[in-house]
Parts: sequence; C-alpha cells; structure tokens
Amino acid sequence: MAGRDALLLSLLVIITISLDVAFADQEPHCVYTFYIETGPVEGAGTDSIISVKISDKSGHDIDIQNIETWGGLMGQSYDYFERGNLDIFSGKAQCLPSPICSLTLTSDGSGDYPAWFVNYVDVTTVRVHFKSEHQYFDVEQWLATDTPPYNLTFVRNNCQVT
Repeated sequence: MAGRDALLLSLLVIITISLDVAFADQEPHCVYTFYIETGPVEGAGTDSIISVKISDKSGHDIDIQNIETWGGLMGQSYDYFERGNLDIFSGKAQCLPSPICSLTLTSDGSGDYPAWFVNYVDVTTVRVHFKSEHQYFDVEQWLATDTPPYNLTFVRNNCQVT
C-alpha cells in the first residue's frame, strides 16, 4: 500500500511539473472591460458590427473584430448600441507591455441602422498582481457615411510622445 501511495505521489509531482513547464512560456492574460456609451441624439443607435483595437505606446495592440461576440455581458437577447445606452463588454486577452493609450473604433456599416453616435469608450485593464489601469476616450461623434465626419472609423491616440 505504501509503495502504491509513493507511486501516485510521484506521478502527481511529475504531472504538476510537466504542466508548469508546458505553460511557463505562456504570456499572462489580462481582463479588459469596455464601457461604451451611445449618444442620446435621435438615430444614434446602430445594428452594425463594431470592432475595437487598443494599443500601447509601443504600438503593441489587441484587435477585437466583433466586440459584442467577444465579450458582450448584457445577455443574448439584449440589443447593443442603442440610443442613450451604456453597454459593457469584458474578455481576456494577452496583456500589453504598457498601459493602453490608443483606441480605434470601427463600424462595418451593416444592418438596418448603420449610423452610430458614440459618446465615449472607457477601458479598464485588470492583471493579476498589478494595479488595475483605466483609460477614457472621449469620442462625441458619428461613425457614419451619411453624417459628418463621414467616416466609419474613429481613432484617438492619447499616447505621450517621448
């Protein structure tokens, strides 16, 4: 019986060490939470697919092709990006080497209501054993082809030039 216990303990130690070695080169993941507020103006809501790219000062980035499917928290039947709503999205991705300071927000212009007025995007980053980080991006414009500035992409770069 003692021999069997020793064998099981040895096997458990080998498996644990193997898992540690296998995952040692994995970069840590962060949890990114996006708070996106659609404006209160008439026709501000959209049915388009929205993508987001966040970057740090070195140009490292995370590209989210469809933020709703990536991390929508409001429920399956919830209608995202409607007039006056604050929508919340959260998901895991590789941690960027330095804090987020740049945002690219893009609408694909699809759906019955493609124009979208965005008030702001607020991003919180949480990483194990680190203080959470927060970056606010003031947007206050349309992402639309029929309303100024006639563009489906918004870019805000808050990175400090050194």
